Amino acid sequence: MSTIQALHPVWQALIAGLFTWFCTLLGSATVFFTKRMDESFLSLMQGFAAGVMMAASFWSLLNPALEYAAIGDSPLPVWLPVTIGFLLGGAFLRLLDIVVPHIHYAGDHGDTNLKKTSLSRTMMLFLAVTIHNIPEGLALGVAFAAASLGLNQATFAGALSLLWV
Repeated sequence: MSTIQALHPVWQALIAGLFTWFCTLLGSATVFFTKRMDESFLSLMQGFAAGVMMAASFWSLLNPALEYAAIGDSPLPVWLPVTIGFLLGGAFLRLLDIVVPHIHYAGDHGDTNLKKTSLSRTMMLFLAVTIHNIPEGLALGVAFAAASLGLNQATFAGALSLLWV
């Protein structure tokens, strides 16, 4: 681990991006081990993914945010800025979910009517993935900025790392 920490932040971002790409590859490769995709398997996998994402959200984002908020000398309660940011982030993604035409596998999200849009299914899938990548890019950019990189370098490093995913 110390070898990676000694590298330039751009190389660290590249390694992190390749690692996340590999993890995505492993997760998506589960389809090769199933004979058919039924509702119970889909529910199990979605539940597992939700659990992983919730744990990652708390341990990698919310808990550090609470720790950073406790460092300052703000008269506000420690939890208030974190809660406001959390709610704004959720509202932002929900707004994008409503405004940007995209599709979900289950079709139970009030998805875009395929007969009333000029976008292809491929483009709508691309938009769905893009919506879900916005918080990841934000988390990476903030992490690189917190690592004493300048804002331009942090933005570049975060963008570069996501090119590989």
